[in-house]
Amino acid sequence: MPNTGNSNIITRKYLDSLLIETRYMNSCVADQSLVLYGERFDSPIMTAALSHLDSHFMFEGATAIYAAAAAKTGTLLWLGMADDAEVERCASSGAKMIEVIKPYADRERIYRKIRHAESLGLLAVGIDIDHPFANDGGLDMVDGYDMAPITTAELHDLCSVTALPLIVKGVLSIYDANEAVKAGAGGLVLSHHNNRIEYACPPLMALPEIKRNLEREVPLFVDCEIQTGMDAFKALALGATAIGIGRPLMTAIKKDGENGMAAYLIEVRKQLAKAMAYTGCTNLDKMDPSVIHFASWL
Repeated sequence: MPNTGNSNIITRKYLDSLLIETRYMNSCVADQSLVLYGERFDSPIMTAALSHLDSHFMFEGATAIYAAAAAKTGTLLWLGMADDAEVERCASSGAKMIEVIKPYADRERIYRKIRHAESLGLLAVGIDIDHPFANDGGLDMVDGYDMAPITTAELHDLCSVTALPLIVKGVLSIYDANEAVKAGAGGLVLSHHNNRIEYACPPLMALPEIKRNLEREVPLFVDCEIQTGMDAFKALALGATAIGIGRPLMTAIKKDGENGMAAYLIEVRKQLAKAMAYTGCTNLDKMDPSVIHFASWL
């Protein structure tokens, strides 16, 4: 089938249409450190919440490499769908970590996984809201587990049973953002989950309006097609707290294992430092959306 409506292609085109205004006067070497949920990180560059690296997309042991490279570089590790043993192996890598849980129809499974995350001392836990439906519009099944949409009331209950920040992933509208915040969410991930639906609004297009209209301020994370430090800078300038890189890390692992992924993350940080210094956005508190311009002709 043609790629008409492919949200990854649309998102990539949108990212490339955002141009950067330079501001050299009175600038300095940038500090990209941030404190998130009480932990300090050297950079807002994170991994995206990748899943099934060993079984579906790569090779046996790839998830362990993914976690080890995150730990080596001090990068916040996000992990998607995984069994308890895989979560434990990643947590044992030493990386600060957030697990994103699927919207299992068996809600008790969600509660069990939250308790497991707490027992491992994870930094936070997440819940997908964008994975309940299959391509035919019916309810989805993933790895033999039935999925079901999350209600605001259910999300409130999930938030209330844990001291961990509960982050909602898959937000692309003011409506979902405020329903999640109303329920007690401790953060939002703006994402179309690798083209879960065609013609999805690019996360960076949705970001400024969502940020302006939030009923309560929470960290805002962005993924989808973030590949470089320049991409990351655009997201951060438009209001993101931090960004997630996904598929480029898989390519780096395939090419050169742990060292390849670590080198990629370090290079992206250097690119981000360049963009920050060249625009006068010399720390994350000085990020300024007015340095970003949309070029409709690109």
